[in-house]
Order: sequence, then structure tokens, then C-alpha cells
Amino acid sequence: MISITVLALVFGVVFLAELPDKTALAGLVLGTRYRASYVFSGVAAAFLLHVVLAVVAGSLLTLLPQQIVHGITGVLFLGGAAVLLLKKDDGEEEIRRPENQSFWKVSTAGFMLILVAEFGDLTQIMTANLAARYGDPLSVGLGAVLALWAVAGLGIVGGRALMRRVPLKLITKIAALLMLGLGVWSLFEAVAA
Repeated sequence: MISITVLALVFGVVFLAELPDKTALAGLVLGTRYRASYVFSGVAAAFLLHVVLAVVAGSLLTLLPQQIVHGITGVLFLGGAAVLLLKKDDGEEEIRRPENQSFWKVSTAGFMLILVAEFGDLTQIMTANLAARYGDPLSVGLGAVLALWAVAGLGIVGGRALMRRVPLKLITKIAALLMLGLGVWSLFEAVAA
């Protein structure tokens, strides 16, 4: 059964962490050059693959004793918060354009861009941590994939307007504070157990 609480928490954390990420900006750039539905289909497929891998890894962590899992996830959440707070903006990356606008060329370009750029990314690690933390792979996976798809959709369709109204630094700080809270809570549970 799906836990709406876990799904909502995962959605919020992953959404905020992914929003200022360079892959969201890459989706925005692809979306301005190509048909949005073509770009989104490739990007969405890549994010789905990443979430499945992260949930499997996180589910394997649940085989460890709970105290160790809470300690590991606490440290990783704190590390993720530090990464977000210390991250410097390195600008947009160059994106290769597919030669034509066929569905397969555009969606494959989006898929490959996200597949490579997001492998081992902070949100993938966070998703694995959340799967280990809550032991609810379906709720965590659904929350993470919906968050990543929402960010991709915003980036592809309406990214420019959002970035003008909400500073990325504010979004990054909110995501870091949420991760910091989850890290402290997990470490508290590890010590209190």
C-alpha cells in the first residue's frame, strides 16, 4: 500500500533538491529548442530508470540493522545538505543538438543527457537513503519519480518564468535545511535506539 505521508515527504525533498540542479537547466534548454513532449518523454524515461536503481539500492540497505541504517542515512543526508549549501554555480553546460527534430532523436538526446548527468547524483543518493529510511520502496519511488518528472516538466515548459520569480539560492537553501533536518533526525534515532 502507498503511504501518502512518505510519498509527499519524498516528493518535497527530491523536488527542492532537483530544482536548482544543472539537469533541470539542461531540460529547459532542450525544451526551448525542441518539441516539449519529445524532450519530456526521453527525460522522464531516464529519471524513471534512475529512481528504480536508487530504490533497489536503498531497499538492500534495509537488510541491515535499523540502528546502522539510521546512522548511514543520517550521515548521507548531512553530506547532501553540505553539498547543497557549498555548491557553486558552474554555469550551463553545452548541449549537443540532435540533427533533426524526429521523436526518436530528440527523446534519445534527452534520455542520454539525463542518464549520464544524473548517475550518482545527489537526488539519486537521496532516493536510496529515503528508501532505506522508510522501508517503503513503492511510496519512495513514486514520490521521487513524480518529483523528478515535475521538475523536468517545469524546466522544459515553464522554467524561465519560475527562475525569474524564485531565486535558485533560496530553493537550494530550503532543500538543504530539509535534508539537514532529516539527517539530524536519523542520527538521533540511531543513537536513541
